[in-house]
Amino acid sequence: MAQQLDEFTRQFLETALWSSTDLETDKPLDDTHDIEDFAPATLAELVADCKAFQADNAADIAADPIRAGHDFWLTRCGHGAGFWDGDWPHDAGKRLTAASKVYGNVDLYVGDDGLVYA
Repeated sequence: MAQQLDEFTRQFLETALWSSTDLETDKPLDDTHDIEDFAPATLAELVADCKAFQADNAADIAADPIRAGHDFWLTRCGHGAGFWDGDWPHDAGKRLTAASKVYGNVDLYVGDDGLVYA
């Protein structure tokens, strides 16, 4: 399924792995995992969030969907950067930040089967 993802969603998932750490090794998940390693149910849930966010915010993110996917993960999870940090037009950044927060934080972890779960 991962190979069929749009660029927004691919970047969202890559950013999720990049910004999350393995609880056992304390290393970034993207050191050992890629988007093909998400558990099917977790991937489906995150893809659905991305589709909904894109549909609801199409006008504001159309100019840069890759950066938008990156910032959607960072903003929804409360990292120190995102839509609000000045890279987006002020009003769009405010709207996108508010829209992201509705989705809430996601914590990733590696299961005993080696797949990434939320």
